[in-house]
Amino acid sequence: MKRACIFCASSTKTEKVYRNAAAKLGKELAGKGWAINYGGGAVGLMGAIADSMLAHGGEVRGIMPRFMVEVEWAHKGVSDMVHVETMAQRKALLVKDVDAVIALPGSIGTLEELFEVLSNKKLGLFHKPVILLNTKGFFDPLIQMLNKMIDERFMRPQHGQLWIAVDNHKDVIRTIEECQVWCNNPLNMAVL
Repeated sequence: MKRACIFCASSTKTEKVYRNAAAKLGKELAGKGWAINYGGGAVGLMGAIADSMLAHGGEVRGIMPRFMVEVEWAHKGVSDMVHVETMAQRKALLVKDVDAVIALPGSIGTLEELFEVLSNKKLGLFHKPVILLNTKGFFDPLIQMLNKMIDERFMRPQHGQLWIAVDNHKDVIRTIEECQVWCNNPLNMAVL
């Protein structure tokens, strides 16, 4: 069984289009036999993808620090809920033994998780595809900033292959399956 790490928001205040996209991705992943690791939340995009995965027979593993469990943020329908002490432990377990990382729209926490994975991939410490589900062009400003880093020579042009943005949930699995190893010797390219 293939497993994806999902980074996404827990906010309940976002437009419904984002939660709908998360739910559609969950259905697509479950239907193709994928499992997910995610942050363990019950609401927002986290809740939407977990609910959808579970409703369609998917395997869901939540990973949540105890302090979040204590304030009842954990999804009660997820039976495989791993409790950790720190956010660093959470991030490490989210990406452990996954076949891909899929980032959905989110806030600072989502970006922190995404940038840690991109940094590790740039250094050759993570080798799997990183997909941005770019619902409503959410990641466009981020991609523009990353491209500016390349244009201004803070990163090499090849570093633009660290991530792939897709606009539709139906393109996620195909993109993962078609993804090539971006670099055979990343440390030689980590610095300019």
